Amino acid sequence: MSLGILDLMKKRNDSKVTEFVLLGLSSSWELQLFLFLIFLFFYMTVVLGNLLIIVTVRADAHLLQSPMYYFLGHLSFIDLCLSCVTVPKMLGDFLQQDKIISFSGCLAQIYFLHFLGASEMFLLTVMAYDRYVAICNPLHYLTVMNRQLCFQLVFACWCGGFIHSLTQVTLVIQLPFCGPTELDNFYCDVPQVIKLACTDTYVVEVLMVSNSGLLSLVCFLVLLFSYAIILITVRTRFRQGHSKALSTCASHLTVVSLIFVPCVFIYLRPFCSFSVDKVFSVFYTVITPMLNPLIYTLRNAEMKTVMKKLRKACGILLPY
Repeated sequence: MSLGILDLMKKRNDSKVTEFVLLGLSSSWELQLFLFLIFLFFYMTVVLGNLLIIVTVRADAHLLQSPMYYFLGHLSFIDLCLSCVTVPKMLGDFLQQDKIISFSGCLAQIYFLHFLGASEMFLLTVMAYDRYVAICNPLHYLTVMNRQLCFQLVFACWCGGFIHSLTQVTLVIQLPFCGPTELDNFYCDVPQVIKLACTDTYVVEVLMVSNSGLLSLVCFLVLLFSYAIILITVRTRFRQGHSKALSTCASHLTVVSLIFVPCVFIYLRPFCSFSVDKVFSVFYTVITPMLNPLIYTLRNAEMKTVMKKLRKACGILLPY
């Protein structure tokens, strides 16, 4: 074990690269200033929107006891943290010419990006199961989805994200880097970083696909299958409450698509990269965390009712 660690340290010491250069979204100074304002607005919306959901769920006893809103609170927390992994660094880079990130900072971005991203994927799968039980087995819903099970499922999601991110960092940290140092993105991620390694990365890229790519694809297919069963059940068994169930499923499917489609596109194809990858990266790290609060609140009467109560209690006028 100690010999393996020493070998790993030797490889790391032999590496000449101590930092990477991020090419960002644009090289035009005028465009970067415009993008700074746009993404600053996006980031403020992400922070305020997700904080609002977290506070709303925590402030209302009924919502806090509901499994769906318990999971929604955790989803908003993940989205809030996920945006903080990449957006503050990107905003700072818009205002300076040299976009530098240290090797350790790059590894940290990879770790937290995949930790939070994988945890969110697992959590969305759990939320699909929650909706399945609520709609297909409503009489036993609270018995099945009890508080203890909800806590265990969320804990399992965080553990799954931790294990996944650990494997991603392990794939990168063992590679030798001796130049070039330019990453064609606005943050560090495995597909771009491993292409800069001074060695054959065929095996590493295959492992990346089998880990991140298949994880995204399998979770996405499971979610689509789950919601297909739910929609079929709603149409065949229920007449009342039909529109509410469809509205809830539509909200969840929108979120699922916004998260999983970019991930499948980026991580399920090794050995090549496209310029459009940056667009999908923006969706995954910025747009989706911003839209989630809007999707879940604008189509949810209970959330809007509780928010109105909070507005009256705090004396703050919130726009609707």
